[in-house]
Amino acid sequence: MQKRILEFANLLRKSGVRVSVAEAIDAFIALDELPLSDREVFKDALRSTMVKRTMDLPTYDRLFDLYWSGFYDGLRSSFDDATGGMEAKGLDVEELMERLKEFLEQMSGIEGMEDLDLDELARSLLTQDLSQLEQMIRQAGEDADVGRIENMLQVGFFTRRILEQLGAQGAGDQLRELLARLEGMGLPEEELGALRELIERLMEALRQSVRDFTQRELQKQNFDYIEKFRRETLLEKSFYSLTEEDIKRMREVVNRLAQKIKNILTIRRKRERKGKFDLHQTLRRNMHHGGVPFELIFKERRKDRPKLVILCDISSSVANVSRFMLQFMYSLQEAFTKIRAFVFVAELGEVTHVFNDKDINDAIDVALEGGDVINVYTRSNFGYAFHHFWQNYLSAVDKKTTVIVIGDARNNYNDPRAWCVAEIANKAKNVIWLNPESPGAWGFGDSVMDKYLPHTDVAEEVRNLRQLSRVVDKLVL
Repeated sequence: MQKRILEFANLLRKSGVRVSVAEAIDAFIALDELPLSDREVFKDALRSTMVKRTMDLPTYDRLFDLYWSGFYDGLRSSFDDATGGMEAKGLDVEELMERLKEFLEQMSGIEGMEDLDLDELARSLLTQDLSQLEQMIRQAGEDADVGRIENMLQVGFFTRRILEQLGAQGAGDQLRELLARLEGMGLPEEELGALRELIERLMEALRQSVRDFTQRELQKQNFDYIEKFRRETLLEKSFYSLTEEDIKRMREVVNRLAQKIKNILTIRRKRERKGKFDLHQTLRRNMHHGGVPFELIFKERRKDRPKLVILCDISSSVANVSRFMLQFMYSLQEAFTKIRAFVFVAELGEVTHVFNDKDINDAIDVALEGGDVINVYTRSNFGYAFHHFWQNYLSAVDKKTTVIVIGDARNNYNDPRAWCVAEIANKAKNVIWLNPESPGAWGFGDSVMDKYLPHTDVAEEVRNLRQLSRVVDKLVL
């Protein structure tokens, strides 16, 4: 068990989870005191000793399932499917297997069967000894050096190597020879045909199980690479085409990007606290030392954290942009003195309190639904929303405030009231507009983006997470 735990710890390290030697030893100590038979207790014990960062929990959960449990379930499913297909035809597989087991036990005493010696794999297939099959496949995988697998193109190659190490071809030949001898002994054609089909199904289940095992090894050995590839794919995927599953996975990607920016901000602030070496002041202060710089003087350059006001269009066309922008901003709260968030379709309402009272993901769901704050079942009217903000919330904006507007500026041919944006821009430090549409579409049809552009400091197309992260980088760094 200790060997497997060390292998699991190495797998976690390879996938970016920081696990020290001391933590692996802590896992040994914890498991000495806990029952290994309870899977959830076992999983929690390893997680509590090996995982320190919340962001690593999804990686740990996926790797735990890949390493400790999932293969046997897949093996059982493959063999259940093999026998289930025959039962659907009205054949009693259980009775057939019982008769076959009895026959195998008596085989050495039957004339013409003395020299037919089935190997371990053939017997395990016929008896469907899944525990034994699992051990044999894992050992064959180790002998085939499947731990070296690097990409999907190698799955077929390593699958064949594992089957060769298992001796699958030889086991199949032995089982077919068994059928031939049973036929010569006068076994009824109906039972013979059922056995022939069962053996072919079991061989196919074995091949599929070995392929599944190989694919799981690929995921284990290259988990970090695969996850990076998935994240890169999500970064480039348009917000318009995200599925529900993509949105769930995107939350993790947003958290990772936010954490990256936090780390950069932390390093920068440490440097700012220390300050930049001031050669001129150092020489002046050390004149009484004969010019020898015993006392070093540093320039203190403090960068004030900006205030942030976010105006989010929550109409269906830009809901996903708003979702991830809000998540980004509220994940970086320490980068801003204060954040106030407003949502609108036509009416505008403040949802800052929602983020103070709820978990960030729950808060975003509530904010985007609008609820009792505004009427979401109406047509977009940017001009009306900006006028409402100008009337009721303009005092929230000053020269330290960055105002971010998220929306496509599709105004349904209403009055854009661009002068309201101009008034906001006059009071704000800067106005940033994030639009999910391509700049080529701005100002065409019912888009009034061209009316607002003169009053913005930055206007960017943001249709995917990579573009959004670039804007955030400029904003906070």
